Amino acid sequence: MIKVGVVGAAGKMGQQVVSEVLADKELALVCAVDKFYVGKEITPNVVIKDDIKEALKESNPDIIVDFTQPSVVFENIKIYMDLKVKSVIGTTGLKKEQIEEIEKISKKQNTGILIAPNFSIGAILMMKFAKEASKYFDNAEIIEFHHNQKKDAPSGTAIKTAQLMIENNDNFKTGNCIETETIIGSRGGEFKENNKGNIQIHSVRMPGFVASQEVIFGADGQTLKIHHDTINRECYMSGVILAVKHLFKNNTFIYGLENIL
Repeated sequence: MIKVGVVGAAGKMGQQVVSEVLADKELALVCAVDKFYVGKEITPNVVIKDDIKEALKESNPDIIVDFTQPSVVFENIKIYMDLKVKSVIGTTGLKKEQIEEIEKISKKQNTGILIAPNFSIGAILMMKFAKEASKYFDNAEIIEFHHNQKKDAPSGTAIKTAQLMIENNDNFKTGNCIETETIIGSRGGEFKENNKGNIQIHSVRMPGFVASQEVIFGADGQTLKIHHDTINRECYMSGVILAVKHLFKNNTFIYGLENIL
């Protein structure tokens, strides 16, 4: 039995994770942490607590699943590492420098962690297809759509997609003219990493969306669109549970769910 704790347990994703853990015969929910609904009973043996360190020390989980906020996730991860508790991180908004530091801490503490910008199998395939298409197209842009309560922009999925794309091509504006924005930001934000890449990413935030992304490739006389829609949060759960079970058997740093599929 794998002992699982959920941090951010009262949030929409956290509640879904709690339900999936309770329904899986190989998993046991041993702690739930959130700043809201403190004291609420999840099971007869698990109530929501607001102190991560206290909850982890009392319950001794094998794996923590974190769906919290971009503003706190980095500090949360350092707590998990300090206590040598493996963690699956679904919270987005981590900066490249933070991810690099987490990898160093993971190796130093000999404590595994899996960080995934997206747990949907369809979204992982979208990123894989976009990376492959980048070999053949020299012009591309990304548009991502999320609900209006998402705090970070662009999304972790859009950033991960761009990172994969520039592995196969570092110029996506071939033949573009010199541009002038009459309204600042109308062309979106330009993604670069290690001085490579120039992919424009556009972020849409409004009610009605859960999460969607479209990668548009263009060439003379044609366009290619790779589009993925998230209809509800259940689509992430198979990936989350897969990550938990993989990390239980392994003790490494992993960035991206595609690395364990």
